[in-house]
Amino acid sequence: MNVGVFLGDITPDVGGGYTLQAEIFHSLVELAGESKHSFVIFYNSRRTREMKASMKSNSIKVLLYPSPNLAERAVSRALLEFPALRKFWRRPSWLERMTHKAGVEFMWFVDSTTAHVDLPYLCMVLDLQHRLQPWFPEVSGSWDEREVCFKRSLQCASVIITGTKAGQEEIERFYQVPPERIKILPHPTPVFALKAHLGDGKDVLAKYGIPKGYLFYPAQFWSHKNHANLLLSVQRLRDEYKLILPVVFVGSDKGNEKYVRQLTDKLGLSMQVHFLGFIPPEDLASLYRNALALTYVTFFGPENLPPLEAFALGCPVVASKVAGAQEQLGDAALLADPRSPEQIALAIKSLYDNLELRRTLVQRGFERASKWTGVDFIKGVFSILDEFEPFRRCWGG
Repeated sequence: MNVGVFLGDITPDVGGGYTLQAEIFHSLVELAGESKHSFVIFYNSRRTREMKASMKSNSIKVLLYPSPNLAERAVSRALLEFPALRKFWRRPSWLERMTHKAGVEFMWFVDSTTAHVDLPYLCMVLDLQHRLQPWFPEVSGSWDEREVCFKRSLQCASVIITGTKAGQEEIERFYQVPPERIKILPHPTPVFALKAHLGDGKDVLAKYGIPKGYLFYPAQFWSHKNHANLLLSVQRLRDEYKLILPVVFVGSDKGNEKYVRQLTDKLGLSMQVHFLGFIPPEDLASLYRNALALTYVTFFGPENLPPLEAFALGCPVVASKVAGAQEQLGDAALLADPRSPEQIALAIKSLYDNLELRRTLVQRGFERASKWTGVDFIKGVFSILDEFEPFRRCWGG
C-alpha cells in the first residue's frame, strides 16, 4: 500500500507528545526500506529541517501541507460535529486533495487527532483523560472539542494503536470499539536516552546552578501534572523526617506555573526548588543522571515517556500509581498514589535511605528501557499494515 503518514502540528515545548512523534518519525525513516509499503510524509513548515533526514530512503516521499485557513477550519469543525452535512458538502478537504494527488491508499495519523479524509486510516490514542478526570482546567476547557474528535476518529478508524491493555479497555468502554480493531504497541524508549553520551554532567549542573542529588520532574505546568502534591511531599520530608532535598522542575508554562510558584513560597520551599523552564534536549540526559530520582507524579496515564527516559539513563523512578503504570513500568519503579503526599514522601525517603534499592531499580530500569524501542514500534506498525492490506486491495483509489 501507499501509506500517508500525517505528522501533527506540535512543537518541542508540548513535551511527551512531540518526543513520541519525533521518535516514530525517525525510526520510520530508518526502517522504511524494509517494508513492502511505500510512505508519503505529510508535514508542516515547522518540521522542514527534520524532513531532510527522510531523503535517504527511496521508500519515502515528503509533502508540505499548508495550515488550513479560518474558513477551512470552520468547515472541518462543522462536518466533524454534524456528519449529516456531508450529504450537502461535496468539496474534498485540503488533505483529501493532497492524498488523492499523491496516490495514498491508507492514512496513518501519528497523533491523537485526525483530519477528515475519505480513506481507511490508523490513529493513535495517548490518553482519554477528558472522560476519566474532566475536572482539570486544561481538560474541562476543551472537553467538547476532544469528545467530538475522539468519537468520530475512533469509531471510524480501521485500526487504533494504544500502548497498554488499560488504554484498550478505555477505548472499548467509552467508544464501543471492537477489540479486534485495537492494537497494543507500547511507547518506545526515546533514542536520545538510549544513546546519550557518557559524562558526569557537572557542566550542566553549573549552567543551571543546581546541586547534585535532587528530585527531578520534567513536566509542563499543567494542573494534572500534580506539582502541588509533590511540593507537599517535599515539605513533609523536611518537617517530619528532617530530610531537605532540592527539587528541579523542567517544563513550559501551560497556565499553572504561577500557582506552583506561589505554593512553593507558601510552603517555605523557595530555597529548595529550582524552576528551569523549557531546556534543550542535550541537557536532559545530564539532569536525569545527576538526580536522586525522577518523581513523575502525574494524575494522567496510562503511559508516560519520562520514566522510560529515566530508565535508560540510570535514574531511579518514583511514579504515579495510575491505570496502566504497572503494565508500563513493571517492577522497575516505585509507585505511589498521586493524591497522597505521604505516600510520595515515603517512596522518596526509601530511595534516599536504601542504596541497594536504588541500584536494583536502576538495573531493572536499564533492562526495561531496552526491551521496546522505536525500531520495535515501527516493525509493529508494519505488521498492522500487512494485516490490513488484503482488505485495501479490494477497491481502487
